[in-house]
Amino acid sequence: MANKATKNGKKDNLPTNVDVDIENGGTIKYADEVIATIAGVAANEIDGIAGMTTGGGFADIINRNRTVTRGVKVDVNGEEAGIELYIVVEYGSPIQKVASDVQENVRKAIETMTGLHVVNVDVHVQGVSFEKEKQALESGLESARLTSDDRQDQEEILPEEEKEPVSEEDGADEEPSERTEDAIDPEPEA
Repeated sequence: MANKATKNGKKDNLPTNVDVDIENGGTIKYADEVIATIAGVAANEIDGIAGMTTGGGFADIINRNRTVTRGVKVDVNGEEAGIELYIVVEYGSPIQKVASDVQENVRKAIETMTGLHVVNVDVHVQGVSFEKEKQALESGLESARLTSDDRQDQEEILPEEEKEPVSEEDGADEEPSERTEDAIDPEPEA
């Protein structure tokens, strides 16, 4: 027989489990961490999400690549789940659309994967990230700097006589320079 979680959500210092009774008399158990992981991954799939935060404020931002359960709170009661997400949105993204897309994707993922009915997905927008714009600006500045440096390097490499175009008549009667002779017939001096 399956043990149910206590009212405070803890049982023997283990994560709370969600028991779902199925018709054949057995149960399926979901740890809260499983529901939180599904919600976190689904939220981070949405364009415009810069990251998640634990709800402690903007200074506590967690990037997408970190633990996906940060910034996710799960409340499961029987076969119903309530989810709270604490997100940071990328600057320039339509916040209302991003939040709505997060709600829809999280609800769909949890219901599809677990069979639980998601009664609410509350999205708390904790901040706006300028990181993407900062990186784009830095990338643009770096490209401009490299282009400028490349031109300067090219000018430094070419000797003065090679910078000006030479016509066919110029230098037709002159002997090749030493550098050219060495390149054609390298002969060590005795």
